[in-house]
Amino acid sequence: MYRNTYMEVNLDAIKENVEIIQGICKKRIIAVLKADAYGCGDSHVARAVLSAGASMLAVSSLDEALMLRNEGYEGKILILGATNQEDIEILIKERISVAAYSRAWLEAIKDKDLKGLMVHIKVDTGMNRIGYKDIDEIKEVLETLIAKGCIVEGIFTHYALADDASQVDTNRQFEALKNIVEELDYEFEWIHADNSDASVGFKEDFTNAVRLGIGMYGVNNYGIKLHYPISMHTRITMVKHIKKGEKVGYGLTYEAKEDEIIATLAIGYADGFVRANQGRCVYIDGEYCEIVGRICMDQTMVRLPREMEVGTEVEIFGPNIHLEDMAKDLNTIPYEIICLISGRVTRTYIWEEKALVENARLLKSEVTEVQG
Repeated sequence: MYRNTYMEVNLDAIKENVEIIQGICKKRIIAVLKADAYGCGDSHVARAVLSAGASMLAVSSLDEALMLRNEGYEGKILILGATNQEDIEILIKERISVAAYSRAWLEAIKDKDLKGLMVHIKVDTGMNRIGYKDIDEIKEVLETLIAKGCIVEGIFTHYALADDASQVDTNRQFEALKNIVEELDYEFEWIHADNSDASVGFKEDFTNAVRLGIGMYGVNNYGIKLHYPISMHTRITMVKHIKKGEKVGYGLTYEAKEDEIIATLAIGYADGFVRANQGRCVYIDGEYCEIVGRICMDQTMVRLPREMEVGTEVEIFGPNIHLEDMAKDLNTIPYEIICLISGRVTRTYIWEEKALVENARLLKSEVTEVQG
């Protein structure tokens, strides 16, 4: 590991989280590994979730699906987003399931050889993103796909407000999906609607699988006790004393109110630590230290309450700064924070109680066991 900035991913904890959630929902798990498993490393997280009993992996695109295939995964993969007509042949060859989501998509592919194409029909029950809304159109889609030799193995929708404890909108969307499935009178192998929050907070026994994403990382809005398996760290690279009235950083936006100790950290917005973090705190040697001045591309300055040594570890988020709290401070969601962490940040892993490190600087991923 060459950089002083890294994200630790505890795969053992992810595995336990999947097992806990499966024990609550009692349904098959579709582990959502979009965006390189939300920046945590798709092949590594796949190892953990499959070990926990996940039945399928879901991604957003063919590129992401093929990465998993190239990494050796031979099981079920579902692309939740759009696919292109010219990719049908490779989708069939690689046994990758796709979402049927619009009339235009079906029109574009219906003249091709679709025999063996595995499909999940996407139903729009109120999200108004992608998916079919009209029952007559869905019937037509189902009939067309079957006639063309497709394997129509699933049907699904996506809840827009699963974190709302009242569940009014979720109930409405669920009933819409249920009515459509019952009217279709077709034996779907996979019926799924629940995302992470719904998998622990919404109870029904009509669907038979859940799509688990951020819940793998311990985040939920229903108070379920899960592990926090990811944390981000950097180190102090310089410590200096400045006088009252001196200013710090680009734009000289911070002025010392008294004689102060300023530390520079080896992290910046190029690492995904966005400039909006100015004014928040990081955790250093038992102290919460305020970020002062504008965050730079590669460096960040903080005010120290006392002298600290160069090389001291700094927690950006983790056991002392929960990811959800950081998201609230930034008026965003945990997904966005971890997805923004750039590829130059080294990922380290814990698996079966052993520490691994992935050197993010190598063009070809190399994973080695940490010595000591």
